[in-house]
Amino acid sequence: MSTKPIRVLALMCSTRPGALGPVVGQWLIETITPRAAELGVELVPLALGDLDLPFLDEEEHPSSGVYQHEHTRRWSAIVDAADGFIAVTPEYNYGMPATLKNALDYLSGEWAWKPIGFVSYGNTSAGTRSVQHAKQVVTTLRLVPLGATVALRIGDATENGRLRPDATRDTAAVGLLDELVRVAQALRPMRERAQSGTLSGPLPGSYARRLTPDDAPEVTVLQLCCWVDEAVVNDTTAIPALHESPEEVREWLATWHTTGIWLDGRLLGMVRTRRLDTDWHIGRLAVVPDLRSQGLGRWLLRTAEAAAEPDCRRILLFTGAKSMRNIDLYRSEGYQSMPLAGPDGTTCLAKDVSR
Repeated sequence: MSTKPIRVLALMCSTRPGALGPVVGQWLIETITPRAAELGVELVPLALGDLDLPFLDEEEHPSSGVYQHEHTRRWSAIVDAADGFIAVTPEYNYGMPATLKNALDYLSGEWAWKPIGFVSYGNTSAGTRSVQHAKQVVTTLRLVPLGATVALRIGDATENGRLRPDATRDTAAVGLLDELVRVAQALRPMRERAQSGTLSGPLPGSYARRLTPDDAPEVTVLQLCCWVDEAVVNDTTAIPALHESPEEVREWLATWHTTGIWLDGRLLGMVRTRRLDTDWHIGRLAVVPDLRSQGLGRWLLRTAEAAAEPDCRRILLFTGAKSMRNIDLYRSEGYQSMPLAGPDGTTCLAKDVSR
């Protein structure tokens, strides 16, 4: 499971002056904020009325992602950055408010593979018919509605325009957040696959994307898993990858171009590259021990080579002097040993790519 923080957008959907929505929304935020902090969740309240979205006025279909208006681009960026949603919605005439329907209709891909939970309020049905209406729409957008909901019957829940204290309702709100976070984590691989900048990986269902500093925890674990074998083979523990903290990994992830292979939320392998003068340097090529000999390392190596800038004259990499498994792989891909000084206990290999 990824350790990246989850961003949850709490949408206050009613725009009617004097509506109960702000009171319900304030209760929700106050109730779930402590739990959000425990889970490392970024909770972002947003009133749809503050967006100033007119009725859908884009010429192109939302699935195109081509937006002419600044209000659409702003809304797109907000939704795209979120990992899940809680909609605080009233019920109007057996359905959701037009403001929520309109906000949903503006976008397409930005919603995909993200969970949405509902806090509804109303009179006879406590807003549940609004939720049922909304679920028909959100599933079409590939949003995933939660089973957990919170429903407030206005006559029972309010007094003089304020919400009565209700421990059961508070517990239900926290439970909704817990379920939202679990589902958001489970859906994260599907969201990442749908984003631009990902490649199909070498294993069925896997994909590759550039790693960022936020991936430091997963990279740290991968390094520990992979370089223990290197330490044993080379009879040394003086290997930087075995001793780096997540903070140190975060620092180099910000400066190296690092590609990772993912499958079902697990980081299977990685390789990093950067240019130094006219050389293209490849480093930290790693594959989880249980999936070696399945072509992942070769795939990562060729991906790293393909990223070399056109005017680079050669590709350089270093590995343990006794790491014959690695050396055999590199030689099979055209690398030759070089008499270059490297870190203690390592050997340098190079491939000429001058044109």
